[in-house]
Amino acid sequence: MSDAVLFDARPDGIAVLTLNRPERRNCLAQDVREGLYAAWDRFERDPRLRVAILTGAGEKAFCAGGDLEEMVETGMTVPPRAMFPLPYDTIELTKPTIAAVNGVAFAGGWMIAQACDLCVASTSARFAITEVRVGRSSPWAAPLIHMIPQRIMMELLLTGQPVTAQRAYEIGLVNRLAEPAELLDTAIELAREILAGAPLSVRAARETVMLATEMGRTAALQAARHASELCYHSEDAQEGPRAFAEKRPAQWRGR
Repeated sequence: MSDAVLFDARPDGIAVLTLNRPERRNCLAQDVREGLYAAWDRFERDPRLRVAILTGAGEKAFCAGGDLEEMVETGMTVPPRAMFPLPYDTIELTKPTIAAVNGVAFAGGWMIAQACDLCVASTSARFAITEVRVGRSSPWAAPLIHMIPQRIMMELLLTGQPVTAQRAYEIGLVNRLAEPAELLDTAIELAREILAGAPLSVRAARETVMLATEMGRTAALQAARHASELCYHSEDAQEGPRAFAEKRPAQWRGR
């Protein structure tokens, strides 16, 4: 893999992906995009890895967005559909992901943080959808309506003004805040809480949330019941109650 994106496969089942171009504020240049595609693919294919954390190198930026110099050089109009590696969109993933936002997450940086299932932010982080300030657009922000109130979303997109990590937490974009030196540890703690659950149950839970955001109530209930069948019929579904009754930690097998 390219050194534009570092990949740390931890023995506890957590993969840490790090955007590694701090001198360019970890912008989504071609080498970073290619590195992310490879990293997400590696994470998905490795059965030992169950949760991924995406963060940025350096203290200033998680990701400052797209490479504006590249846009000028190529005369880019509408970005190609597969240009940016977005979890659960242009990247097929079945496992949970956490964005650990260590600095600014502007435009495309907000985009990839939003695409992750969960978000932990440094208290020094800032978020902004800045496309209106450079004559671009942000169609990728459409799913944000399922995360934050409409009026707040409207203000963010119309003004391009940044918000603090505290404000992002207050509106529901961020799950947890951490001091800068404790950011990765906080994200790892959250990942470990997910790892404590049965793998098939975690997968069904994630699918249930996504189905609920995309369907009406009745359709979502029916689809979620179907998505849970594999979990209910698994060995783990018997192991969990047995372990509880025997007052011991469950031994999950993911089957």
